[in-house]
Amino acid sequence: MKNKKALGWGELILGTLLILLGIYSFLHPTTALTGAAVLYGIFALVSGVLDIVYYAKLERRTGFGPVFSLVGGILSVAAGLLLLNVASGVWMLALFFPLWFIAHCVARLAHLPFLRMFAGTGYYYFTLVVNCIGLLLGVLMIVNPLVSLISSGYVIGGYLLLLGLDSLMFAFTLLDPRR
Repeated sequence: MKNKKALGWGELILGTLLILLGIYSFLHPTTALTGAAVLYGIFALVSGVLDIVYYAKLERRTGFGPVFSLVGGILSVAAGLLLLNVASGVWMLALFFPLWFIAHCVARLAHLPFLRMFAGTGYYYFTLVVNCIGLLLGVLMIVNPLVSLISSGYVIGGYLLLLGLDSLMFAFTLLDPRR
């Protein structure tokens, strides 16, 4: 019960950061990408660490864990560290942010069977759709990195808002005392 509550608080923090980052992206779409790269780097680090923690907690509890969560977490941490390097952050944003998008979505998709048990089918399908859209956006940004840089404020901002809502819904489900 305590682990579920701790994971719920982590998801609540992650969801709040995602929503704030999404709003920032919408309000400042043409701002210098250096600041955005640092913010995205911090978020990627937090997200990656949470995915690794999720893997470790599930591994300890069930004897197996979704390996995609571990791989996604490691890729997120690596992308975050590269984005935090200000000199290369702008180019890393164009190159590695799509990889982080894909890694994060794959990690979330790996959580689906457990989400269905804890949160029900409505949340399961919402998460499935949001993360499939994220996979498509990640692939599109890899195919054309220039489009990724130009449209990052709006496309990424909208998707970050959806991811934030997804995390908040899961957090409230985990923190619900009736469950």
